[in-house]
Amino acid sequence: MLSLRPSRRLCHSAAAAAISCVNSSATVSSSVQNPKRIEEPALIKLKSERDPEKLFHLFKANAHNRLVVENRFAFEDTVSRLAGAGRFDYIEELLEQQKALPQGRREGFIVRIIMLYGKAGMIKQSVDTFSNMHLFGCKRTVKSFNATLQVLVQTRDLEAIQAFFLEMPSKFHVELDVISLNIVIKALCEMCVLDRAYSIMVEMERVGIRPDVVTYTTLISAFYKSNRGEVGNGLWNLMVLKSCLPNLATFNVRVQYLVNRHRAWEANRLLKVMIKIRMKPDEVTYNLVIKGFFLIGDLKMAKRVYSALHGNGYKPNMKIYQTMIHYLCREGEFGMAYTICKDSMGKNWFPSVETIIALLKGLKKNGQIGRANVIVNLAKERAPPFSSSQINAFKTIVSE
Repeated sequence: MLSLRPSRRLCHSAAAAAISCVNSSATVSSSVQNPKRIEEPALIKLKSERDPEKLFHLFKANAHNRLVVENRFAFEDTVSRLAGAGRFDYIEELLEQQKALPQGRREGFIVRIIMLYGKAGMIKQSVDTFSNMHLFGCKRTVKSFNATLQVLVQTRDLEAIQAFFLEMPSKFHVELDVISLNIVIKALCEMCVLDRAYSIMVEMERVGIRPDVVTYTTLISAFYKSNRGEVGNGLWNLMVLKSCLPNLATFNVRVQYLVNRHRAWEANRLLKVMIKIRMKPDEVTYNLVIKGFFLIGDLKMAKRVYSALHGNGYKPNMKIYQTMIHYLCREGEFGMAYTICKDSMGKNWFPSVETIIALLKGLKKNGQIGRANVIVNLAKERAPPFSSSQINAFKTIVSE
């Protein structure tokens, strides 16, 4: 006789499964109807928080969150906004907290702290961070030294900069490099302490830090701007003598110096030297030489260099267009100025308002109203660079 028990078990199992399925569906339905609130990522919350106090507490609460701590933008943005709110106490508390955490043992991270203090204008805290690196187990090298020196330069305190540069390396056993030299040379040049800048270059070379092209270019530029061309030229010769070849920036500094002294032909010869030694001039070089010939009243050569620019595979940029249009208008060459201006504006490169006004007046004076209207319409079509009042001024010049 067959037993009915297995069938009953099967029925019970099926029923249990059905009930389980129903319960599961009910649970899913319930969870869909009543979803749990999903927390916004910390980075999004930090970006959107506008209250300085809440921002401070939010960042502090995420001190161990790698997504926050390792995000350079989040760090810089937070410090910047707190500085803007004048909450330097919050900045110091946050950054000191970070130094005490494991990431504080990495020099790259400490460099970021040094630079953040610098951006907030907290120079003392920046220098203290460098001086105390050993207290939180971080190795100190020229990388952190240069970062601190760069921050200290902001003070324009000559004594403090020189003391740090000359005393700290021996105190903390840091070996300076050419980047250290270039930072302090640039700072001294900006403060017009040129002789001291030169002497530091000489002193550093004696101890084995060889100046590079950046060092020489910075000094040459500074001496040229101070009307001490003989020293600038001497530095140029010294650089070449020591097998440190000038780069494009160095050539452009020299071309600028020659142009400023109305020595356009010498500037042009230097441009040819660049081409001869395969030092490719750039738009800055050409713009300077073009301007140089305009300044001495040699329109023919200015136009020739402008044409050579195209022949050498270059395309004029906004500055070259501006130079050409401006000086052509000054010399009464309104036809060519119009053609260049039209080309420039067609590429969304716009001359200054003063230059456009000079061109419109010149075109009108010469009876070229149609061309003047073309320029006005181009300005109107691309209105964002010009205000409505400026457009109206253009129209008035043509219609009067």
